[in-house]
Amino acid sequence: MTRPIAVLRPEPGNAATAAAIEAQGRRAIRLPLFRIVALPWDGPDPGAHDALMLTSASAVRHAGPALARYAALPVHAVGAATAAAARAAGLQVVATGSSNGRALLDAAQAGGVRSALLLTARERAVASHPAVTAIEAVYASEAIEPVDPAPLAGSIALVHSARAAARLADIVPDRRPIAVVAISSAAAAMLGDGWGAVTVAARPDDAAVIAAAITLADTLARD
Repeated sequence: MTRPIAVLRPEPGNAATAAAIEAQGRRAIRLPLFRIVALPWDGPDPGAHDALMLTSASAVRHAGPALARYAALPVHAVGAATAAAARAAGLQVVATGSSNGRALLDAAQAGGVRSALLLTARERAVASHPAVTAIEAVYASEAIEPVDPAPLAGSIALVHSARAAARLADIVPDRRPIAVVAISSAAAAMLGDGWGAVTVAARPDDAAVIAAAITLADTLARD
């Protein structure tokens, strides 16, 4: 019997990933471990910056009306989803990175960016960078309490961040019945030992995570 695939990321990504899984004829378990909430923030003077950095579509969705002040700044975004959200908000995307926030900032610096504004999460992965002169936390990822891990037994759980991997490891008392697909090696490293199987996606994006989960489900079904 093919294992169900458990989606742990927050909404609205949870529903999008689950729908993509179900579109391929697989059963998805919707079990978000976090919720995204907007934070109040005072946007700095747009004239003091030469670029806007976005490492998540959540930054666009939760920045609020103040985001419009930066419509004239060139935007550097991590991932196609972030870039699409930025364009939908009326921003000018000039670069889309396919890796992580640090790689995006390195590329922007190499391209001449010297005073970027970074909009990110309170639990940001990029603490500082020479190309960034201001960092604004516009949203937070808050743990949902309590979460019952029982539905995860016999599933393949997807972890889209290192923080999600650490939370999964904290809430699961028996790891053996659960296989995990991690979005990156950094996320996999936070899982610890004892899982039924652990696989790292070929690329750090949702489509690659889903593809790895389906491949793993088929492999385990044959074993």
